[in-house]
Amino acid sequence: MTLLAHDRYCDEIAHQVDQLRAVVTSGADLATTVPTCPDWSLEDLVRHMGGALRWVDALVRGRAQENIPFDRIPLCGGPEERGDAAALDAWLAETGELVVGALREAGPDTKVWSWQGNATAAFWARRMANEITIHRADATIAAGLPYELAPEVAADALDEWLDLAVWFQQYRGDEEAHRLEGPARSIHLHATDADPALNAEWFLEFGPDGVRWRRDHEKATVALRGPLTSVLLAFYRRLPLDAPGLEVLGERQVLDFWLSRASFG
Repeated sequence: MTLLAHDRYCDEIAHQVDQLRAVVTSGADLATTVPTCPDWSLEDLVRHMGGALRWVDALVRGRAQENIPFDRIPLCGGPEERGDAAALDAWLAETGELVVGALREAGPDTKVWSWQGNATAAFWARRMANEITIHRADATIAAGLPYELAPEVAADALDEWLDLAVWFQQYRGDEEAHRLEGPARSIHLHATDADPALNAEWFLEFGPDGVRWRRDHEKATVALRGPLTSVLLAFYRRLPLDAPGLEVLGERQVLDFWLSRASFG
């Protein structure tokens, strides 16, 4: 696995903010429920995503060495008036400029508090690029709009999710809802449309000794095959496993078990 360059993550955040703004200004009903995040309306989702970006801007810009509560961050919750697409769009545009500027100025190695072991600006650039990638999918699903993603970004988002799954098993393993122990099982993810040079195949093993993964082609207990972006969204539980183009081979209950336990984002 090779991480993308810090500037590439910054570029992607800027691009995804622009794409999310396009959803906001598309004429979609901001009050519509987001099917993949049913506790939120489309406006709630946009405010959540923009608030997360403002939070990261505050952390990185201030070189924070401890968490900063959301209520200490100006405009973290979005514009005062609800239902105003123009105001929401302007707020999101400013938000993107702030966080991308802070991340670029900091560079990847600047020390910044994080909730995970990698306490650097690099962690936040990658995390926010992938966070907005997934939440823009939520937004486009809610608005009934098409969704596209660069292959290298989709592959990195899967890599990061699997890294986080391993981390969560170490630090949240005492929470029954997130435990993956049991008999040894494995999952193979195979992107059928990716350039072979991307090596867009993943092999996961989980059982009594925890979770391990690697980029590889191996026979597994169950396999999920399909277009790379669809595999990513299915693994993030944004698409059903029987969505067009996806194919499950082997013991589907193993994949269902993973998806029910390894949740994030």
